[in-house]
Amino acid sequence: MPFAVASISPPLQDGDQFAAVDIGSNSFHMVVARYTLGQLRVVDRLRETVRMADGLDGKGGLSAEARQRGLECLARFGQRIRDIPSLRVRALATNTVRQLSSPQNFLVPAETALGHAIEVVSGREEARLIYLGVAHAQPPKPGQLRLVIDIGGGSTEFIIGRGFEHIERESLQVGCIASTRRFFPGGKLSKKRWKDALTEIGTEFQQFAGLYRALGWHEALGSSGTHKAIGDICAAMKLTKGAITAEALPQLRDRLLMADHIDRIDLPGLSSDRRPIIAGGVLVLEAAFEALGLQRLIVSKAAMREGILYDMLGRGGDNDPREASVAALTRRYGIDEIQAARVEGTAMRLFEQVAESWALDDDDARQLGWAARLHEIGLAVAHSQYHVHGAYLLEHSDIAGFSRQEQQVLAALVRTHRRGIPKSAFDPIPDRLMLSARRKAALLRLAVLLHRAHDAEPIPKLELSVDGDKLGLVVSKHWIEARPLLRTDLIGEPEDMAGLGVAFKPFVL
Repeated sequence: MPFAVASISPPLQDGDQFAAVDIGSNSFHMVVARYTLGQLRVVDRLRETVRMADGLDGKGGLSAEARQRGLECLARFGQRIRDIPSLRVRALATNTVRQLSSPQNFLVPAETALGHAIEVVSGREEARLIYLGVAHAQPPKPGQLRLVIDIGGGSTEFIIGRGFEHIERESLQVGCIASTRRFFPGGKLSKKRWKDALTEIGTEFQQFAGLYRALGWHEALGSSGTHKAIGDICAAMKLTKGAITAEALPQLRDRLLMADHIDRIDLPGLSSDRRPIIAGGVLVLEAAFEALGLQRLIVSKAAMREGILYDMLGRGGDNDPREASVAALTRRYGIDEIQAARVEGTAMRLFEQVAESWALDDDDARQLGWAARLHEIGLAVAHSQYHVHGAYLLEHSDIAGFSRQEQQVLAALVRTHRRGIPKSAFDPIPDRLMLSARRKAALLRLAVLLHRAHDAEPIPKLELSVDGDKLGLVVSKHWIEARPLLRTDLIGEPEDMAGLGVAFKPFVL
């Protein structure tokens, strides 16, 4: 059972503002909303075409021009949200930043430009947030399944869900920019290139198409600017009233291919900023229609940015998706929940005594609690080096609700909860999270060590004091003398904990 910690964050009040920033491969979006009577009301929207994906070199590098466009856009966004508290702002980077070999080279100046932290999300987490945004903007009918497709600049997400919960989610590396560059180099268009590309993308979609068709859906929605652009073209060509249909799409494609070069595409209703990438978008959508047997797709008004807003509300209340994910991992890997609860309870006792001195907040408490619940997850692989196995599982699994950085912190805590501290354990973690991560690791190590014997008897005395990075522990003399193994472990702990930058004094009797 999770343990509560006194809240450090102020409660929500009418008038509080939230901001969600979507750092996409084609466009950067920001939406600002005001919390009113338990709901979010959008008060501002900003969008800029940045085309970050155009700057990828295929080796994990980003061109200086694309990097600069991104930083300048974020600086403008930052001006708008300068006065919104950081705990009410969430900025997420997607496919292009995921592909960078050294993402921190972009993220550090990007955070400075925006004035807020930026997290990177996996493709499947992106898919979850897209579905959440669409579901809130266009509430589904009770009990009905719906399919949501989002064609971004670098990737395309497919989600089947019911209500506000996803059931299946996929993310593939085929977006409107990526596909235009990949299949139409130099901007040259031809029916043969189109046919070959359609076959190749269709093959990628087959890996999940059978499952999706077996599940079925009552309605299909397309989110993102690509679907809106295609819907506008269909309406301008008088093929539909704004929806996208299996009959209209081939006609649109044939009209597009009347041009032999992307620069000469002439489609009614097509904006100039969409022209360079529309071919890849139509191509991906046609492949999706064929693979899934789609007949009609409604264009959604929402996308990931709205999902980020509603996810922030859930994180601040009783609907944090990360709690459900941790519970699911606990069941899936057969974790000893009684022992995990003991460790978590002690970790929280320690946390409460040092939180103010060590500047640890609600998020730190949650992360420490999750790490305590999951610290033995690696036992499902093997007892030997189980902390290493556990860290790998937590860093590389798709865990709903968690950003990459959050998973990296969780993995580092589990990796360092026992034995020696490798110098590389915290390498993936951004500098801004490093100090708090090391301090949480120290607290988790002590909690695990104190419960190494899996003893059900409560710890009678447990006092923790801090002075900078000096940590002192006081335990009951009678209790520790009855546990010679624990006493030996505590005496040896200062040497290991030094690897966290913490000077630990075992106990004072």
